[in-house]
Amino acid sequence: MLFVLGIAGVIWGIGALMGAPRQARFYMLGLLYVAVLAVQVALPDGHPLRETTGSSPALWLILGGMVVLVLAYRAVLGRVRDRARAAERRMEGAAPAARGEPFSGDELERYARHITLPDIGGRGQRALKDARVLVVGAGGLGSPALLYLAAAGVGTIGVIDGDVVDLSNLQRQVIHTDQRQEMPKVFSAEIAMKALNPFVAVKPYNRPLSAEIAEELFAEYDLILDGTDSYATRALINAAAQASGRPVMAGAISAWEGQVTLYDPSGGAPCFACIFPQAPAPGLSATCAETGVIGALPGVIGAMMALEAVKEITGAGEGLRGRMLIYDAFHGETRIISLKRRADCMVCGQD
Repeated sequence: MLFVLGIAGVIWGIGALMGAPRQARFYMLGLLYVAVLAVQVALPDGHPLRETTGSSPALWLILGGMVVLVLAYRAVLGRVRDRARAAERRMEGAAPAARGEPFSGDELERYARHITLPDIGGRGQRALKDARVLVVGAGGLGSPALLYLAAAGVGTIGVIDGDVVDLSNLQRQVIHTDQRQEMPKVFSAEIAMKALNPFVAVKPYNRPLSAEIAEELFAEYDLILDGTDSYATRALINAAAQASGRPVMAGAISAWEGQVTLYDPSGGAPCFACIFPQAPAPGLSATCAETGVIGALPGVIGAMMALEAVKEITGAGEGLRGRMLIYDAFHGETRIISLKRRADCMVCGQD
């Protein structure tokens, strides 16, 4: 076999010195391969020429199969890149003024599985790259949501949280690590997101959300993800989102159950106050620290929030505007209920 590989190297080198095209040199190597395989099949065992060229056709068949697999993979990858670049050119030609930076080759390969989805495609991936999403809370729900938004290629991701990473968080807050204990959660999340996808811009806000900054901050983003766990904070998010005209993708978890919905009064859906007009009685709305929570549940609900955010940004599928998805992890059941706006809502009430 070494003899044949030496001949192949000589053929390639002579072809390069003579300026032969790469395709022609590959043809010559292909002819050499066919000749060697013919020798292995036609000549009897022990023949000197057969021994010199490898003594067994099995090795050459395996080598040929590996080369075919590599070429097939490159061909498929090339077609995906061509389709992505074609989609990019169509988008730039359709509305060049509304588009930002073109996709790099690495980005096209990174997002290839999105771009080949008919419901996303190049146009949807461009919408993700141009989108600005703010996640309130870098805890149980924010952790998976932030990771999947970054992986999906959302161009600008803001995250606001005033807490630091604690050992008790690591059972479910998968964006943080043991080595980053005591680090502000927003900076820990930024490290993880940039490590996952260096093409996204991350804006960390190391402070609690307050009424003084909420409305102005929300106005800088297209979509708000609410990953908080207190009624007061959710009510604050709802009021600021209503004032700034921003939809809110909201998730909630407790023990074994979680829920996801999109609050969007400007889109005909209710707001948070339509569904929960008053704070629950003491003891009826405990935090995860008080009731406990199964570790993987925030991953399920947070990933659903990210998925619904991608759908909302790209216009793919049927979203949760005016509907709430409820997941019962203990019994393995999922159900969806319809939600309606309240005319007498104190936040978004209709005239």
